[in-house]
Amino acid sequence: MSGLMPRGSFTRSARGLFAKLQNLRAANFPDAPSLAVRDPWPGDPSRGARLIKGEITLLGASRALPPGQFSNLSGASPLLRAHLLGFTWLRDLRALGTDAARARARALVSEFMDTMDLEPLANRADVTGARIAAWLGHYDFFAASADDDFRQRLMSRLVTDARNLAAALPAEEHDGRALTALKGLIAASVAMPEHAAYSTRALRFLPQEIERQVLGDGCHIERSPAAHLAALQDLTEIRALLQSVKIEPPEILPAAIDRMALALRALRHGDGGLALFNGSREDLPGLIDLVLSQAGRSGRAAGQLGDSGFQRLAAGKSVLIVDAGAPAPAGADRFGHAGTLGFEFSAGKERLIVNCGAAPASGAEWRDALRATDAHSTLIIAGVSSSEIRERGLGRRPGHVTGQRQAAGGAHWLEASHDGWGKLFGAIHHRRLYLSESGEDLRGEDLIEAEQPQPFLIRFHLHPNVTASLQQDSEAVLLRLPSGQGWRLRADGTKITIEESVYFGTTEARRAEQIVLAGHQDGPQQVKWAITKLG
Repeated sequence: MSGLMPRGSFTRSARGLFAKLQNLRAANFPDAPSLAVRDPWPGDPSRGARLIKGEITLLGASRALPPGQFSNLSGASPLLRAHLLGFTWLRDLRALGTDAARARARALVSEFMDTMDLEPLANRADVTGARIAAWLGHYDFFAASADDDFRQRLMSRLVTDARNLAAALPAEEHDGRALTALKGLIAASVAMPEHAAYSTRALRFLPQEIERQVLGDGCHIERSPAAHLAALQDLTEIRALLQSVKIEPPEILPAAIDRMALALRALRHGDGGLALFNGSREDLPGLIDLVLSQAGRSGRAAGQLGDSGFQRLAAGKSVLIVDAGAPAPAGADRFGHAGTLGFEFSAGKERLIVNCGAAPASGAEWRDALRATDAHSTLIIAGVSSSEIRERGLGRRPGHVTGQRQAAGGAHWLEASHDGWGKLFGAIHHRRLYLSESGEDLRGEDLIEAEQPQPFLIRFHLHPNVTASLQQDSEAVLLRLPSGQGWRLRADGTKITIEESVYFGTTEARRAEQIVLAGHQDGPQQVKWAITKLG
């Protein structure tokens, strides 16, 4: 029969209806959590101070919080709305730690509970899971000293949310958000032992989510260092919650945590921050250290992440990280960028060549501009991104991406290619990279293999702390790092220009510069370049 909903949707709807019927019954909720659940991650007191002043911030985006904001979230991005409704920002108020911060937390939680016309996003599985974990994880901070009426309403809402979340599983999202949903339900079962059955339900789905989301090389399926970090946080929290009530975790959980911890090390630069691929930013090295400590796995960073395609070439004090893998599959590409074969290069704790970063919580204009190929240190043909940028992921994308590397005597070679423009121009981009054993000589060659010659640009985005000046009749660029260290970029057979750029790798957008090598349709389809340390 036509018009029937899929079986999974019908089952989920039936469970949701049953949960609502249960919620209509007489109250059956504890007076307080029976077992304390502690949020293990640090907050930002500066963001907490802004919350007190009536403004919420996330990844550089901000929104005022006037009275009634939970019923009127129009204009905010989906990511910022989910952040507000998930209450993970409670850790920022906790970090501030003042009586005003505690009162603000209590007022916002109370206003949320009083809002009758919440948008549907508030009930999405991952948002509900985040909210349950946040409320329980900060209960001692904002609720333990509250009056009886507030605490009773809070516990009642926690039970209701947990019941609805259990009915909504498995989560419809097949990315990291599903892990957040499971974490929330496990937190509810741990804090309220009378609802211990919820952990049994969550553990039914946890192994399949780990199997789906954690690749064999330890990378997260979204191929985003930021999403990888968030997923590893959720998994370490889940393990700690299960250990607190002496529930043996499924074997796949600690193994996945170990693999993800090693992969996370490979996605860091010398300054400890993340590489800027697919929605990531460079900040929070302290948080990364804490997550790795919680994961409990030490060891050297992997050089080659075969399943995800990321390559890390390290020599001397230099680190080169290359995206030599296919974009994340549909359904896991919410943070997908058109940055295939883009790379970042750092010397010691200073970043030299970067991608432009991301603004996933901002408006569509900035969000999509930073996802385009132009915002990455790679080649672009005819001004067309290598993947098609869509609001919810990617459309056209490379179907075949290769990456082969060799090493000898401490030096590294990488040969990579992709066919992102195959259907449009019949073109394949080949990129060859060489990093010397000292780490002070990086050489590259970009080649377009196409039926018809194509116009192209090769961009090298510079970190904002790097100053650039043209030398030798525009045949070289001198790059000066804050430490005074100097590097020179040279290229054969093409004109070099320095243009403006922008950097969203930290909390605030910053002006930056980029080096651009231009290739013309009637000229060579091959460019050789080198970045070498001076002195």
